[in-house]
Amino acid sequence: MKLLSYSHLGRETWGAVVGTDDVIDLGKAMPQYATLLDYIAADAYLNAAKDVQGKPVSAKLADITFLPVITKSEKIICAVRNYMDHHKEVLAAGLHRELTEEPPIFLRVWRSQVAHGQPMICPRVSTSFDWEGELAVIIGKAGRDIPESKAFEHVAGYSCYNDGSIRDWQFHAKQIASGKNFEATGGFGPWMVTADEIQPNQQLKLIVRLNGEVMQNGHTGDMIFSISKLINYASTIFTLVPGDVIITGTPAGVGWSRKPPRYMKPGDVCEVEIEGIGTLVNPIAAQD
Repeated sequence: MKLLSYSHLGRETWGAVVGTDDVIDLGKAMPQYATLLDYIAADAYLNAAKDVQGKPVSAKLADITFLPVITKSEKIICAVRNYMDHHKEVLAAGLHRELTEEPPIFLRVWRSQVAHGQPMICPRVSTSFDWEGELAVIIGKAGRDIPESKAFEHVAGYSCYNDGSIRDWQFHAKQIASGKNFEATGGFGPWMVTADEIQPNQQLKLIVRLNGEVMQNGHTGDMIFSISKLINYASTIFTLVPGDVIITGTPAGVGWSRKPPRYMKPGDVCEVEIEGIGTLVNPIAAQD
């Protein structure tokens, strides 16, 4: 089942995609859950296929304005250099980074992301706005110190993410979060595919296109640290709660490592396509 947050006729709501382009407004049909996050937190999403039965179509995808899948996650936890081919291209580009025994992570804030179809914004202070297509894992069940063997019990679903990076600000210091948290520089969507649709550790093809040209072409089986490990590690630090998002890293092909480097600019369109989930599309615009 595809679940999404969106706005229609001036009202923010959430619902499900049925067929190819029909949207059912579950926020209206199930007012006890004000947001998709509330629905996930109550474990009600496990019954999503039943909840849409008999309910009328409220809109077409073309008629809605997408919102980030989870609009205000408590935590957006991002893995660093979690694909071996990306780690190698970083080394080849002259940035010396050692592999670590545990996954390096950083945090994004929810204001740093926009939805499918919404513009990702080039900050006026930089011209090095880079793409990073990634698989997003959405937490459905709270937990602390979650063992790897039980990690997938805590996964509500999956989405596409563009971990847009302001490279010069990222490299101001060893801590990279400054380049990852400019407002409206990440893309999240278009929807969440519930975990029953994708097998644990299933290898999913991931492709990033800039203006139709393939920039990244990999699959999630190349991760250095698995989803289970990322959940285990993050939950050792934090209590993971419903609606938290774990961004799992990017394969090779980012713009910074190219010779010469290539970056996104106003007027471009960036797409992140992940097998079994869908395609996140964001135009690129200049900061006002």
